[in-house]
Amino acid sequence: MNSKLPLDPYQHGSPEAVVSLREYPSGTVFARHTHNRGQFAYAATGAMKMFTDLGNWVVPPQRALWVPAGVPHEMHMRGDVTMLNTYLDAGAANRAGLPEHCQVFGVSPLLRHLFEAALAIDPSEAVTLRNQCVLTLLVDEISAMPQLPLSAPLPSEPRLARSCQRFLDAPTQKISISEMANWSSMSRRTFTRNFREETGMSFVSWRQQVCLLEATSRLSNGSSITEVAIDLGYSSPSAFTSVFRRNLGDSPGRYLAKSKGASMF
Repeated sequence: MNSKLPLDPYQHGSPEAVVSLREYPSGTVFARHTHNRGQFAYAATGAMKMFTDLGNWVVPPQRALWVPAGVPHEMHMRGDVTMLNTYLDAGAANRAGLPEHCQVFGVSPLLRHLFEAALAIDPSEAVTLRNQCVLTLLVDEISAMPQLPLSAPLPSEPRLARSCQRFLDAPTQKISISEMANWSSMSRRTFTRNFREETGMSFVSWRQQVCLLEATSRLSNGSSITEVAIDLGYSSPSAFTSVFRRNLGDSPGRYLAKSKGASMF
């Protein structure tokens, strides 16, 4: 379901950070758009996928995605999503040490409570000392959040970009280097060299990362480990679990349990 995205209503004003809450049904798609303020989008429930010219990102429940000001991006909702958006002006983003590129972050229990407190602040009214302290602590807590490896770069070279988009439409471990080279109308050697130059990683590593992103999104949306492992071309559920644990630090079951066990805020 396509949706027209309302612009962040406080992108030109103060205070330095504004938190809003919105709910979206599964399947909602926000077409390519930008914000004048940086957006720290927290998925309280549901999962999000985001695409830019430079890569794609997956945001599981209870994680957040940083989108710098002015970066064109497209968002897809996987499952019913409750999203808390924190719009940060340039000074706050700089103080939080947020990068100039998109990045997925962990979210602490304290930060979830600060989101809740900031929701009660009316940005059209004068900022009280208490409210300023809440916003200052919120920005400081964002600066302490860990970065998570939930993205995959995309090449800009047109032939590689087309073949990667074809892969993204149906990711699987079964697609070989030779098949991707054929899709790109390149020799295997040329494809391998150009792919690394464009993305900074080998195709095999990129393929694994894309499949893990897709797996995380599907698991967050209720698919079983066995179903995901088979659909993405892993030899067995145990092989998939091993790769998942090695890259994300937990088994799929424990990873999702931590998300579901956290409170909304």
